[in-house]
Amino acid sequence: MFRHRSQPLVSAPAETAVLALLLAEGPLSRVELARRTGLSSTAVTKAARPLIDDGYLYELPPERTAPGAGRPVNPLAVAPDREYFIGLKIISDQVFGAVCDLRAGVRATAVRALDECTPEAVTRLVAELVDELLDADPAFRQRTRHLGVAMNGDVDRDSGRLRHSGLLGWRDVPLAELLTAATGLAVTVENDVRALTVAEHWFGEGIGTGYFALVTIGAGIGSALVVNGRLLTGAYGVAGEVGHICVDPAGPLCRCGARGCVEAIASTEAILAAVRQDTGTAQLTFDEAVAMAREGHPAAREAFARAGRAIGVGIAALVNLVGPERVVVSGEGVDTYDLFGRHIQEGYAGHVFGAASRCPLSLRPLPWEEWARGGAAVAIQALFPQYAATPTTGVG
Repeated sequence: MFRHRSQPLVSAPAETAVLALLLAEGPLSRVELARRTGLSSTAVTKAARPLIDDGYLYELPPERTAPGAGRPVNPLAVAPDREYFIGLKIISDQVFGAVCDLRAGVRATAVRALDECTPEAVTRLVAELVDELLDADPAFRQRTRHLGVAMNGDVDRDSGRLRHSGLLGWRDVPLAELLTAATGLAVTVENDVRALTVAEHWFGEGIGTGYFALVTIGAGIGSALVVNGRLLTGAYGVAGEVGHICVDPAGPLCRCGARGCVEAIASTEAILAAVRQDTGTAQLTFDEAVAMAREGHPAAREAFARAGRAIGVGIAALVNLVGPERVVVSGEGVDTYDLFGRHIQEGYAGHVFGAASRCPLSLRPLPWEEWARGGAAVAIQALFPQYAATPTTGVG
């Protein structure tokens, strides 16, 4: 079925360029591929041939590019069913799974409750969930070799280790090794916000952009950046952390130890703490705080407004520094976007500099299954040599 179960699909730069472009923006003619990649038409044809022979690409019926044009062209397209990928999103009490095709189209989903949040318990549950997903269609089991995992925390993608996750309470867990042994699949582990950013950049709002950013709001304030078409991690793996940009030096203490971070003002916990303090209601829940704000309670409305302004200022700092063409705002917190969306826009507009203000902010409410799709998108990247980790022992 596959030339080698754990090796990248493409190796030559020309093959890489052609397949990557067709995945995101195909079908495209060879002439257009040559123009977009800078390759010669001969080089495009040579690069495409092995991918056509292996069934990853196919030629569409000939068509004329314009009335009266010359010889018809045969556009090249990706065969999405040639290979499947499993994506997972792991949170403290649930694991969400999705089977995706080669263009990250979701073909099947499943979810399991997680009673015990330990690496051993998660590994057992993932093995069961993967079996359930692969059994949904005979083709899934035959054509799946990669598993991508999106999860909270500091992840070393190259080694497949979760260095630390405050949400899960894990530290230094060789997750790729554990899951490979349990599933028999080649495993790529990535931070959940970065995985979601990969999915949006390759297959969503960020298609065709060289500079792109995604910001998530909710229990934390996360973000990731794409620069020159590549996900930016930085020298220490924490590049683009908008949640820890200081927007108020005298503000509340953040869990990172600093004061006035965006997250210390705009996370759900921070918003709830502000409403509790202002109303003197220690037992208030977040849903109750949301209801109060929607009913017009001044303290609750101000807590959300303050959060929105902090997020907007943080995004403006990100845009001023990196200059993305587009910013997507997502996360579980977008359910309350009606309470702070205007304030995000105001904070952003008031602090973004010059021509950078042309960068639009777009809202993308994404359910947990879309985060699992992010894991699958990271697994799709493993077809390319620059993203593939060293194969884990035991993957044939």
